[in-house]
Amino acid sequence: MSDLTNKPAAPALKRNAIGVPGIVFFVVAAAAPLAAALGGSPIAFAAVGAGAPGAYLIAGVILILFAVGYGSMSRFVTSSAGFAAYLEQGLGRTVGFAGAAVALVSYNGMLMGLYGLFGYFCSAVIGDLTGTQTDWRLWTAGAWAGVAILGYLEVNLSARVLGVLMIGEVFILSVFDAAVFVQGGAAGINLDSFQPSNIATDGLGVALLFAAASFVGFEATAIYGEEAKDPARTVPRATYVAVVLIAVFYSVSTWAISLASGTDKIQQAATENPSGFIFSLNSEYVGQWSTLAMNLLLLTSTFAVLVAFHNTLSRYNFALGRSGVLPRVLGSAHPRWQSPHVASVTVTALTLVVVGTFMLAGADPFAELYAWLVGVGTLGVLVMQATTSIAVVVFFLRKRRNEFRPWSSAVAPILSALGLVAAVYLAVANWDILAGATSGIPVLLPWLIVLSALVGAAGALATRRSGTSIGNSFEDNKAEVPPISGVVAPY
Repeated sequence: MSDLTNKPAAPALKRNAIGVPGIVFFVVAAAAPLAAALGGSPIAFAAVGAGAPGAYLIAGVILILFAVGYGSMSRFVTSSAGFAAYLEQGLGRTVGFAGAAVALVSYNGMLMGLYGLFGYFCSAVIGDLTGTQTDWRLWTAGAWAGVAILGYLEVNLSARVLGVLMIGEVFILSVFDAAVFVQGGAAGINLDSFQPSNIATDGLGVALLFAAASFVGFEATAIYGEEAKDPARTVPRATYVAVVLIAVFYSVSTWAISLASGTDKIQQAATENPSGFIFSLNSEYVGQWSTLAMNLLLLTSTFAVLVAFHNTLSRYNFALGRSGVLPRVLGSAHPRWQSPHVASVTVTALTLVVVGTFMLAGADPFAELYAWLVGVGTLGVLVMQATTSIAVVVFFLRKRRNEFRPWSSAVAPILSALGLVAAVYLAVANWDILAGATSGIPVLLPWLIVLSALVGAAGALATRRSGTSIGNSFEDNKAEVPPISGVVAPY
């Protein structure tokens, strides 16, 4: 008994720090509604025309199905290691380690690529507003410093910042949506965007791919489980609320864009002016003042994504460091802020090295830094989501048979797995469109996902005798903190 009493407590993040609204802020901020609407939807419209909103709705349904199984399993597995913990519990240690490696590559790619997007947007928007061209690298460096500070401090501060930024971008798009519906669009309100004949066209694959990519980031519902109030209830609720909100918001906003332009003209408008036609529509239906606000909120939206992904990646590193998968120093929690400060500083430093290398090489911030790295990140997250759906089914069959429910434990996860596997196929088949790469090293980037999975699996095999698990360190502090992978919650 004395040995147990004298054991040092596992490093802990701040308990009961955030509720459903705070987690939803992180998730929706990572989805970047405004940036996705302005950056991703033009490609979907160019590919499939008026049926683009239908593609967003299909992607939303697939991910709502995923959320059913994911939320069900989250009642028993609470971990800052996110998907990796779910994979370990459902499919075993080797798959869990492989998933952890894929997660690190994916979220690093997303975060680093988004710094390029932020710099690109800032340079373009500020240039349009002032007539003065500024170097994108200056804006990226400023964002890097701001994200570093927020990531180091307690999670509540980031949640508040993201909440304010998210409300702003959702509000400005909602104003546009309302204006279009009130004014009746270009030719009246219709449901052409949801007609099967308009959705099932040759470009549906590309539209579905970019629609699915717009949802990336809602894994954060589980990642913040250790810091959540009553995680057994908070995490599932936050997952459902976030995914449904994102699905509805994207579908309605893209529908409004289609109506504003005219369902018979939207494909041409998106093809001819992908970067500006939504701004033009907003000026027409709402006013120039709103377009100015939309431009500025586009910048804050992108910054919010950076904060969200930095926090996600920091907690991945924290969980893997705490369990010994990565150097244990990464698993240190700040004595005052109770944040994963060492992991956060490590992410900040690695980001500086990689993004700094692109800067020194004179890379294009959008066509190279953003497109290549976010392409890899999107592919990796889709792979993890598909595999996690399978892990949910196996988990309930092997470890929680008494909790098995046909719909949430099997049917919904299997349907989501089929949809997500299709999304992975589309990502690989349309890699040249997703990453803007047709030759050279960039076309080989998808192999990074395969390579990282193999490295992770090899790490699991190399350490099999040590018994290292993605979440085994929580056993030491079980009475005080929510359990994670390796310790199944007694709910």
